[in-house]
Amino acid sequence: MDAGLFDSMLAERAAGRPFAVVTCLRDGAQALVCEDAVRGNLVLDAAQLDETRRRTLADRSGALDAADEPMFVRCHARPPRLVVVGAVHITQALAPMAAMAGFEVHVIDPRRAFAAAERLPGVSVSTEWPAEGIERIGIDARTAVVTLSHDPKLDDPALIAALRSRAFYIGALGSTRTHAKRVARLTEAGLGDAIARIHAPVGLDLGGRAPVEIAVAIVAQLIRARYATPAGEPAQDQACAAGSVRAA
Repeated sequence: MDAGLFDSMLAERAAGRPFAVVTCLRDGAQALVCEDAVRGNLVLDAAQLDETRRRTLADRSGALDAADEPMFVRCHARPPRLVVVGAVHITQALAPMAAMAGFEVHVIDPRRAFAAAERLPGVSVSTEWPAEGIERIGIDARTAVVTLSHDPKLDDPALIAALRSRAFYIGALGSTRTHAKRVARLTEAGLGDAIARIHAPVGLDLGGRAPVEIAVAIVAQLIRARYATPAGEPAQDQACAAGSVRAA
């Protein structure tokens, strides 16, 4: 590998940003594909770059299907992150499930009675206000944001931050009626064009109503979104969790 390309790769790794190295197996030419830049002596067309970035988001190394000649993509990405707003009963089930599925889980809730460490063992728990906590954690294209507090004062700032980011998944608890009110508030905040990114009510329609069942539905939808098309695709076709539908 070229020394300059290697130095760039080390810089991306040190910054915690996902990237991929594409190698042409015929002549050894390489390209370093980052979120917003491409470096190296291997020229990739739009389709090849698109596939490479999709692979990086999903952390799927392998042969580059879009290439006319043999190319291999080696992905370098930290674990996907899940930021949950609201340390509620659903969160107590969701956090360990998401961790077992490979997510780095962060829970934010300024209500100290909820955000007690003993309620969420082994999980990063913050009592910051959501906007502050999310700014500290940072949201990138390998981050999912789920709001479960059912309190607009907590959920809305988190959703606004998520909608202005490249988060690959955004979900919100609440009934259809609750979401309609949420849409009105977010539209008034100038985010009307982005609201379709929200999976609401959150989770796949598995028919469950108990907190643990809703948590399973959320994890299932997270996994599907992680391996689906890139972030930004409208979420309107996604089914909702039955328990979330019934939430007031």
